[in-house]
Amino acid sequence: MKIKYFEDTDTLYIELKSSEVAETRDYDDNTTIDVDTLGNICGITIEHAKEHADIPAFSYEQIAA
Repeated sequence: MKIKYFEDTDTLYIELKSSEVAETRDYDDNTTIDVDTLGNICGITIEHAKEHADIPAFSYEQIAA
């Protein structure tokens, strides 16, 4: 998984898996979802990210099985 923040456009992109995007679907006015040919989510784009996500407070935690 990769998370990219483009400060110049205030866009957040979350790549869940590296695969060819077959379709980009609108979720709402500021969010699109990329899916592969099987309909699996590959990535999520959030426009105006500072409004819709707490960018400076990002954290990651992996929970053991």
